[in-house]
Amino acid sequence: MPGNKNMGAEQDRLNSTGWKKWGPYVSDRQWGTVREDYSADGNAWNYISHDIARSKAYRWGEEGIAGICDNEQLLCFSIALWNKKDTILKERFFGLSNAEGNHGEDVKELYYYLDNTPTHSYMKMLYKYPQQQFPYVQLVDENRKRDRTQPEYELMDTGIFNNNEYFDVFVEYAKQDVDDILIKITIHNRGKAAASLNLLPTVWFRNTWDWGYNDYKPQLSTSGDNIIKIDHKELGTLNLVTDGTPELLFCDNQTNTKRFSNIDDGNSFYKDGINDYIVNGGQTTNPAKTGTKAAFNYDITIPAGESYTIKLRLAENTENSFTAFDDIFASRLQEADDFYAAIRPHDDNSDKANIQRQAFAGMLWNKQFYYYNIHQWLNGDPAEPGPPVQRQHQRNSKWQHFNSQDIISMPDKWEYPWFAAWDLAFHCVPLAAVDMAFAKRQLNLLIKDWYMHPNGQLPAYEWDFSDANPPVHAMATWKIYQIDKKANNGKGDTFFLERIFHKLMLNFTWWVNRKDEAGNNVFEGGFLGMDNIGVFDRNTKFANGAHLEQADGTSWMAMYSLNLLRIAAELAETNKAYADIASKFFEHFIYISAAMSSLGEGGTSGLWDEEDGFFYDQLRMPDGSAEKMRIRSIVGLTPLFATEVLDEVTIASNPIFRDRMDWFAANRPDLAGLVSRWDERGANNKHLISLLRGHRMKGILKYMLDENEFLSDYGIRSLSKYHLGSPFSANINGTQFSIKYVPAESDSNMFGGNSNWRGPVWIPINYLIIESLNDFYQYYGDELTVECPTGSGNMMNLKEVANEIYRRISKLFLTDENGRRPSNGTDDKVQTDPYFKDHILYYEYFDGDTGRGLGAAHQTGWTGLIANCLYH
Repeated sequence: MPGNKNMGAEQDRLNSTGWKKWGPYVSDRQWGTVREDYSADGNAWNYISHDIARSKAYRWGEEGIAGICDNEQLLCFSIALWNKKDTILKERFFGLSNAEGNHGEDVKELYYYLDNTPTHSYMKMLYKYPQQQFPYVQLVDENRKRDRTQPEYELMDTGIFNNNEYFDVFVEYAKQDVDDILIKITIHNRGKAAASLNLLPTVWFRNTWDWGYNDYKPQLSTSGDNIIKIDHKELGTLNLVTDGTPELLFCDNQTNTKRFSNIDDGNSFYKDGINDYIVNGGQTTNPAKTGTKAAFNYDITIPAGESYTIKLRLAENTENSFTAFDDIFASRLQEADDFYAAIRPHDDNSDKANIQRQAFAGMLWNKQFYYYNIHQWLNGDPAEPGPPVQRQHQRNSKWQHFNSQDIISMPDKWEYPWFAAWDLAFHCVPLAAVDMAFAKRQLNLLIKDWYMHPNGQLPAYEWDFSDANPPVHAMATWKIYQIDKKANNGKGDTFFLERIFHKLMLNFTWWVNRKDEAGNNVFEGGFLGMDNIGVFDRNTKFANGAHLEQADGTSWMAMYSLNLLRIAAELAETNKAYADIASKFFEHFIYISAAMSSLGEGGTSGLWDEEDGFFYDQLRMPDGSAEKMRIRSIVGLTPLFATEVLDEVTIASNPIFRDRMDWFAANRPDLAGLVSRWDERGANNKHLISLLRGHRMKGILKYMLDENEFLSDYGIRSLSKYHLGSPFSANINGTQFSIKYVPAESDSNMFGGNSNWRGPVWIPINYLIIESLNDFYQYYGDELTVECPTGSGNMMNLKEVANEIYRRISKLFLTDENGRRPSNGTDDKVQTDPYFKDHILYYEYFDGDTGRGLGAAHQTGWTGLIANCLYH
């Protein structure tokens, strides 16, 4: 990176200690999570609802709008708003529970993460707050009425923004020092008439005192009309000071037992005290002005088209808090501009720069403090009633070693305010461009003893740690290592690589022992994070003992073998003992390749279908016969991912590895012949190790690059459009199953219906396809070309094909010739209004025909990969 002065300021902060102590680590949603569920039936969505959230003190974390906290979440800050019409304060984002939506849980708010630096020295986000009564009931009722064939009913659909009767609430942070944070809140009245609201910057302690582990209770108080004094034994003494003279309100971050459980515990000033005071005029705040939750109450009126700004500062010293306030903000913003200018490849396209900058912002805003001690969660706390006995047998009960108190990159802090193993691996690739140290720590996190199961399994995601996500951790580790090595002039961080490698070998063994039911190198894996890609729930246990042999589960394991082979070969350059291990993973790969290609169970059939030229899952029957699930989906594209390119020097310098490769060529040519060209040098002295020989790769690409099948204007679909007119159906044990192409929201209730792999474009899958095509190109060079699109007569080499897919997925976000972004959908206001059109949402997935964004609206985690794709 260029080393100009301003770029150096942010880089210096990255290299120093302490600058990440405070950050956007507050969840967007804590209610409805597994951690807060203490019910007997395990129905997390019902135990604490959005309605109850304002009154129930959380056990494991906090939520808020535009929130920040320290890295142990002892103290939190966020904003609350009241438009004089709502029945509750807007203290948290509203959304639907799984049972309330026709397509599962979904946030029903409009907010945008606009800017963030890796040390959080400058941050900015926008919340759009209606001036009319928020349509809580309307959103729930209308979505309940709609079935799965109808689109979700969104906040924009209610018409509440049609007349511009809303506030744009911008929240900005700038750090002067590690424990000195400037806060600026600017509210624009976009309407045509003056409008009033209450703005309540709020500070509170996470409740650590009610559970019976210590009796220390920190305190908030005041030492002046515009100061909230903060006393905590670990944080010391801090002050939140504002430049105005608002009303000061205090209560306690403790459960309103009268409302939550109809019990009067003798207390008066509960967590919802400020809400009840503002909205209902209740005597529910502490007149003594002390407590564990406090807010400044600004009651303001903003003329039409104008704005109102308040300034706050969280620091130890309150003297001259606002003297250089604007100058500090200007400096931090300029440093952020220079930081991202240095990262961005030279390109005059300001739209690309804006999309990339907001993608990085979303990834950094989605960092969250994640606290979950499963032993305590299952057994309850000393000062609380004992949990129901059913909890001992509920989800995650086999993970009592798990104990997390970390800052983790989350997929989306509302829909997914918990980590997911394969999401996290993808997050690290774009994160490495802005904060390599954080990316490495994230990859190291899940292999820690207090995360990884003693049997070698990685925790999948909070709803069920025992599920399996695709094993992409090694892929991300190798990619991060390569990026870091290139940035350091060819010097790789082998300690990082080796440390993760040893734990991943344990995880690989878990897969071999637990997910290869017949011991024949054909893997099951279950749903593998792709909820409804199959004709039935792929976790199904059939009563007659039949089991599903998965083309994708087996391909992921072939990819895993090659990832670990490549890492072992790299480590063998300085420690020859690793050559043996590289040889071991080559052997694993060979046998998996054989099973995929032709052997299957008992030598009867493989997962490749020669007649169709495609890979399929197959259902293995108890009598040894197999029924292929002839569904053209990304299940059949995943063999592309099992590809590795080695140079001649790497192979020649590892004689044990070389000898094992030669042994297979001499003694098992039947197996060696199934693997693509590893014994032949290609362009630039490269060797290719792949599941796919040339004709099979071309067969898959023929489908993948066909615009009537997988190739859409916006990337590769997850299910072929062929199944729109030709749904697949099968009768299994008397039950009829079917699957058809669905480009947008799911029509299946599998896994709650809140995800869809039956047609839409998913960025992470496209990214893996692109990376694999580039690997193939390294070997074949310009000598191998394919028709793209299929039937067009236009021949491309594989690098050109990869760039074509890059171009198509970039079109999701870039403005077209009419100035419209496909991901923004059909709403004219979102597409053309200057206060909407350049604010980007990074959706979970995208309509396979139109490119409209769908699913989780802020899943910048793996959709943030677009930051890497825009400049190819």
